[in-house]
Amino acid sequence: MQILQTQGAQIHWRQDGDPQGQPVMFANSLGTDLRIWDKVISLLPKNLAIIRFDKRGHGLSSCPPAPYSIDQLSADAAAILDHLNVKDCLFVGLSIGGMIGQSLAANRPDLVRALVLSNTAAKMGDLQMWQNRIDAVLANGVEAIADAVLERWFSPSFLLSEQATLCRNMLTQTPRQGYAGCCGAIAVADLTATTAKLNLPVLGIGGSHDLASPSSLVAATTALVSGSRFFEISNAGHLPCIESPTEHAKLLREFILEVCNERSV
Repeated sequence: MQILQTQGAQIHWRQDGDPQGQPVMFANSLGTDLRIWDKVISLLPKNLAIIRFDKRGHGLSSCPPAPYSIDQLSADAAAILDHLNVKDCLFVGLSIGGMIGQSLAANRPDLVRALVLSNTAAKMGDLQMWQNRIDAVLANGVEAIADAVLERWFSPSFLLSEQATLCRNMLTQTPRQGYAGCCGAIAVADLTATTAKLNLPVLGIGGSHDLASPSSLVAATTALVSGSRFFEISNAGHLPCIESPTEHAKLLREFILEVCNERSV
């Protein structure tokens, strides 16, 4: 297990594949850990340098006191890349992970050569909505909101699957302080202005059944960047890496091949 001390947190990270290959960093959603990428990564070329991490307050990372900010979370990601002496990674971010990616690309353009914005936005929800969720979680734990969250994550048919149950367990094991801290970071974040200034290849991915970040919202954020492209995965919700890993991996692989065409992947 790899742990890196960043500014105020101990961040759990791991690297798979070929350390000399094209670096690809993955950042996952609120209430999940780095395991959500397992099926997608198994379908990608084996000679990539795959880097994953648990954001602060999640998974095996430490849970420092709130407040958190998106820039702080992206600084944790930057610290891992700096630790590995990585430049020009392809960054794949899902939900809050996509917000982390937007922040990282804006603040540390030397680290990001291309960006995948999956099921995310430059601004997600409103302050009151997030405050209501924070209050519920701090009072009664993540268990109190778990069923409602899963209904926003997955299509109705997938909710009945064993994988959805496993994701519910992952969600409810998230420390309430860490979950609330990341909710607070999303609540006050509006990355519209900085994302619109990005100058790099961007792929947007949405899910037709995503109630957490509807495809129209993902498409609008993707369109902020000139030359970007957007694709919707049919019959998938907020976590297509879990619900539709083959389709999600296909889009990622095609984008990686295009962006990194000078390397063998």
